[in-house]
Amino acid sequence: MKELCAIISGGEFSLFEDIEDADYVIACDRGYGYACRCGVRPDLILGDFDSYPGALPDDIPVERLPEEKDDTDTMHAIRRALERGFTSIRLYCALGGRLDHLFANLQSAAFAVKRGASVEIIGNDCRINVFSESTLSLPERPGWSLSVFSLTDCCRHVSIRGTKYILDDVTVTNDFPVGTSNEWRGCAEISAGEGILAVMQCRMPSGGPQEKLK
Repeated sequence: MKELCAIISGGEFSLFEDIEDADYVIACDRGYGYACRCGVRPDLILGDFDSYPGALPDDIPVERLPEEKDDTDTMHAIRRALERGFTSIRLYCALGGRLDHLFANLQSAAFAVKRGASVEIIGNDCRINVFSESTLSLPERPGWSLSVFSLTDCCRHVSIRGTKYILDDVTVTNDFPVGTSNEWRGCAEISAGEGILAVMQCRMPSGGPQEKLK
């Protein structure tokens, strides 16, 4: 079974942490420029190329998308990853920049999870895990906060352990931020049942509560 597909999007540049673990790499539009900068060779390049005006290689498959389309480039890449049978998707360079694209990337992640995959979004000051009906273990990250949000109307059977604020088999809704800005107390374990949960680790400003753990 195919496992990890890495997608390099065109948002704020982020380091390609552990991208060598990917079985397949897709670069989206400006994401190909980021890949070239870091010496990463994608297996597929796609986009409408409104943000990457440079030359494209002859020895890598290129899928050109129309400028007027329903899918964003990243959403189209997620569709390709799902079509190829990947059960884990990791997005790079998908945070920062335009807020509308960030929100679109979260919705695209929810689309993938609804179809049986799990998604991790890696940024410079934030990383987001989106999943359903499973458990996520996160080692303590000093200087970072930990938050959970429902991307569906509600996410049932949510439990959080190994943190300052504990949740035990509760329902988290998308209209009340009950899971914002938690703190580690060792390894955190977050479980989710029905619904789609986003777990966000965000770097705290200097002097924040987690900063004292350094």
